Amino acid sequence: MPSKKTFWPDIETIVAAVQNGSRTASANIEQSLAQIDATKEHNAVIEVLAETARAKAAEVDLKVSKGEKVGRLAGVPFIAKDNFLTFDSDTTAASSILKGYRAPYQATAIERLEAEGAILVAKANLDSFAHGSSTENSDFGVTLHPTDKKRVPGGSSGGSGAAVALELAPFALGTDTGGSIRLPASFCGVVGLKPTYGLVSRSGVVAMASSTDVIGPLANSVDDAALILDVMSGRDGYDSTTIERDSLPYTQLDTSMKGLKVGVVKEYLADGLEPDIKAKTMQTIDRMREAGAEIIDVSMPSLPLSLACYYIIMPAEVSSNLSRYDGQRYGYSSTEAKNLTESYELSRSKGFNKEVKRRILIGTYVLSSGYYDAYYKKAAALRTMLLSEFAQAFEKVDVLVGPTAPMTAFKIGENTTDPLKMYLADIMTVAANLVGVPAISIPVGHDGNNLSIGFQIMAPQTKDRMLLSVAKNVVEGVKV
Repeated sequence: MPSKKTFWPDIETIVAAVQNGSRTASANIEQSLAQIDATKEHNAVIEVLAETARAKAAEVDLKVSKGEKVGRLAGVPFIAKDNFLTFDSDTTAASSILKGYRAPYQATAIERLEAEGAILVAKANLDSFAHGSSTENSDFGVTLHPTDKKRVPGGSSGGSGAAVALELAPFALGTDTGGSIRLPASFCGVVGLKPTYGLVSRSGVVAMASSTDVIGPLANSVDDAALILDVMSGRDGYDSTTIERDSLPYTQLDTSMKGLKVGVVKEYLADGLEPDIKAKTMQTIDRMREAGAEIIDVSMPSLPLSLACYYIIMPAEVSSNLSRYDGQRYGYSSTEAKNLTESYELSRSKGFNKEVKRRILIGTYVLSSGYYDAYYKKAAALRTMLLSEFAQAFEKVDVLVGPTAPMTAFKIGENTTDPLKMYLADIMTVAANLVGVPAISIPVGHDGNNLSIGFQIMAPQTKDRMLLSVAKNVVEGVKV
């Protein structure tokens, strides 16, 4: 693997070079394609869109040569998780049931990025239907960690995280339902942003759990993540859950932490946290204090129950969202079925992998008669309590901080036989999804095995610009 940041500068620099003619969009695409080929053993991408990317780059270069206006992302290659609907490629969500599926329209996020001149070069690997924390549940094989091929890159956006760390492109898109952008960002040593729920349209993205799904970027810097958010965010007529964006650009970030009230989440520093992670977390908090921030201990009693709450609500929504994959309208359809009932059964049995089936069964169970009150209704009540506790915390502090994950990248196969152990990887990220607040993971160092450690910052709903400002100040004050 090449050393960190050997080629891609920040996105604004890339665009400026294309606009002034010192670097062509075509050269950027060729560099990206060459890097994809050089690192293909990592299995970070499922499909490469070489010809369409080259054609779009030629269009950008032609506009530049004619002196025509080009967009804010002109000539910048990017990679999208393969649960984003895109033209000119399959959209599989890394599942056998969608192999060969061609979408009739594109995701709004893709449309907005391409409208500004960004060029999609590949579709990234993921856990099938985004069900996982390691990409080991992908029907296209596991993605390997960018620096240690015996380990996972995190998930479900593991391909996107590895792609940025491997320098396949300056940024990649992921989805975060319970931590699936922030966890691979932490494991791979990149920036991973989960915006406020509804700030980025989910239209054209394969649904997992609709009430917690969020679209966001993985990038090399906070500035790059802010720029991508600025392009993608805002209301969309195709997604009724979208909200108004900030009136100021998300790229207009504050440069001081003086007077900032930082809440250190007590529950995230409890027993079970790896010593190196705790040490780096506390060092980062100390640097925030030195920069002028006021550090305040915060406790949210319901937080330890958030993982259990999530793994009731999420599978319930999964079971509903995946009911559309019945083998009749699109996707895999069994040719062995003798009647309609068998067609449903065989298509879903062969098309879905073990983890997808597990979540469908859990979700169906908690929604079934006799168990709805015992499980789902209680989880919904707990979610309301979490909303209240976060609101109370944000009355006292501006942001909440803690580790992104209790561990660094684990070895391939280490947790595959124990689903509960695998689910624990999300224990520090799921709460932000349940309450809809923005959160970001930034790299703050490495453990004794030279594995990246992530630091998580959360802010109140719609305070994404403040979140990015704090994250940038922390990154610039921490030497990774």
